[in-house]
Amino acid sequence: MPQGEDRGGEPLRASWKPLPERELVRGKGLLRAYGPRVSAVPVLLVLTVLVVVNTATTPAPSTAAQPPPREVPAAAQEAPAEPGVAENPAKPVDVTAATAELPAGGPFTQTGQGQWHVVPGSGPKIGTGRLHRYTVEVENGIDPAAYAGDDSFATAVQGFLSDAKSWTADGKIALQRVDSSVPDPDFRVSLTTPDTTHRADACGFSIKHEASCYRRSMHRVLINLSRWVRGAKAYGANLTAYREYAINHEVGHALGHSHVGCAGTGEPAPVMMQQTFGVADDYVAGLNNVPGGDQGAIPVDHRVCVTNPWPFPQGH
Repeated sequence: MPQGEDRGGEPLRASWKPLPERELVRGKGLLRAYGPRVSAVPVLLVLTVLVVVNTATTPAPSTAAQPPPREVPAAAQEAPAEPGVAENPAKPVDVTAATAELPAGGPFTQTGQGQWHVVPGSGPKIGTGRLHRYTVEVENGIDPAAYAGDDSFATAVQGFLSDAKSWTADGKIALQRVDSSVPDPDFRVSLTTPDTTHRADACGFSIKHEASCYRRSMHRVLINLSRWVRGAKAYGANLTAYREYAINHEVGHALGHSHVGCAGTGEPAPVMMQQTFGVADDYVAGLNNVPGGDQGAIPVDHRVCVTNPWPFPQGH
């Protein structure tokens, strides 16, 4: 930009007139008296005027180019795996500490009507071997906003059980989702409120932490809504992986598998380990050492696994 020109304004113009002879004589006298110091005064005055004018006409540095700080919601630290589902904040998990408590998270219906409806839909046979047919059901009275609706739950369940790492991987069994046209499925995967799971004829509540279960007398896998919405502390922010675990673990009971402990420190936890409570054998064993708990199923051996949601993590 040319010196002395305002941005977008008019150029500065200097105006002058010749001095009268009388003033010139007076100037010569001053020059003889004070020497170069007098001659420097006009120059300094001109420079001062230019600086003042330039300062006054130059805009201050714009702050508009600096974007305001962007606030990132805690829930955006990791994108939800499914619509309408908020993940837990991603924080380091101390898996040797008390991990059975229900994490903080979204709201859910505490009490339903104690009856279930079958979600419409069916799927192809997956796997070989003995066929096990199942329905996907939801307890009446649950606010669908908590779990993104029946179709979302059913799609997740069918997807998990159809995965190559799920129970069909070893070729010994096959699984197939059916609908209400099949009156007597082998088991029912049922999203259920906490109060219904606590009933004595359902999961009971001998271990005072939210859990899911398989009730053989009902041929029903009861998936605790509170866990479906909030997950488990051992899984941290990975809600999808926890849901994969919950379905595979409880369906494992329907297929005849029992609880086991950690095979070795640092190894993937067996899917039949009670990972909802944690992946440290000593801690999980202590929780089960109560009337109604699975006493003696988990050894006190100081082993601590890492979470794993699949029966066959390698796909076979």
